[in-house]
Amino acid sequence: QVQLVESGGGLVQPGGSLRLACAAASGFTLDYYTIAWFRQAPGKEREGVSCIVTSDDSPYYADSEKGRFTISRDKAKNTVYLQMNSLKPEDTAVYYCATDPRLRYCSFDTYDYDYWGQGTQVTVDY
Repeated sequence: QVQLVESGGGLVQPGGSLRLACAAASGFTLDYYTIAWFRQAPGKEREGVSCIVTSDDSPYYADSEKGRFTISRDKAKNTVYLQMNSLKPEDTAVYYCATDPRLRYCSFDTYDYDYWGQGTQVTVDY
């Protein structure tokens, strides 16, 4: 059973930054898997934000996040991070990390992922 745990969410003013972390429960090594970040705002569908593939750690971003968000792996800490800069009120959402052992490429389709964390709330407001 794959268990993912997100952390790092909170309240930040517009223009501010947050770094989200996605860690794995013991016995599961994130290095071997494609990891994606999704977000879901109230009343909206869950949407893909960024992912990092297992083969070469290539990062991928949704168009609205390019240049503002950075995804990375820390293999020593078995953690994937999402650095979010220049945050906007429209970035307010619950952010989830997800993975699926069968996935070897980046996908922003929620149906491609079987394992999800519990989510962490990000609120961008004054």
